[in-house]
Amino acid sequence: MSSPKAPRIVIVSDGTGRTCEQVIKAALLQFGRPPVQMVRKPNVRTATEARMAVDEAREDSSLIFYTLVSDETRTALKAAAEEHMIPAVDVLGPVLFAIATLLKASPQAIPNLLYELEKGHIKRIDAVDFTLEHDDGARLSELSEADVILVGVSRVSKSATCFVLACQGIRAANVPLILGLEPPRELLRANSKKIIGLTASVERLLSIRQARVKSLRGLPLNEYVDARRIANELKYATDLMIHYGWPMIDVSHKAVEEVAKEVLRVLRSS
Repeated sequence: MSSPKAPRIVIVSDGTGRTCEQVIKAALLQFGRPPVQMVRKPNVRTATEARMAVDEAREDSSLIFYTLVSDETRTALKAAAEEHMIPAVDVLGPVLFAIATLLKASPQAIPNLLYELEKGHIKRIDAVDFTLEHDDGARLSELSEADVILVGVSRVSKSATCFVLACQGIRAANVPLILGLEPPRELLRANSKKIIGLTASVERLLSIRQARVKSLRGLPLNEYVDARRIANELKYATDLMIHYGWPMIDVSHKAVEEVAKEVLRVLRSS
């Protein structure tokens, strides 16, 4: 017997729809995170587009939530929803009316104002999400979407630097370079101007790895902390960086924030 189809919520907005989506997610928590499919219909600016959104929602018996600042568009959506007997919740309308009554003034009815106000914050959130999803060679097929790609051997601060960059709104990915293995094809197909190599001295990397092994409670990782092996890894990675023309940053005596600044400097100069 097939499982029942998840209920569908359509979010209609003249902006991005993110604000409305967050309100719905907060409400859904009160129901124990039920399996609900949420579909956003952003940038709905005309009465015709509003009616089209209702027509699409009707096909799947969806529930509509909408945030529309234009009276004309909001009225058109409400009328279309009533005509087709589709439940529709006006998230923004009552709030606008209440504030207009309080201030004895009319709203500007300009779409996307909140996004424009908070787009820097939204950009940083997007960058952090991207960086989390593309850490340590994950989702290589999406490397073209990165603003910067850091490469290097294990424990040269690739992940930490990426997260510092992400907090500044930079979509950063990182890919490990492993001794004896060719770099992933997806990396080689990426824009070489976005790729930057991180390296370190043998002594610095050895001390970092030794501390890492201690935190892993004595697991047998002898090669991981072997100075000769580390030297070979670094040479192999350096040779690759030189071969492909990827600029290098030595992180041996730099704090992560300094490394991030250097990455940005290299990006701007490329």
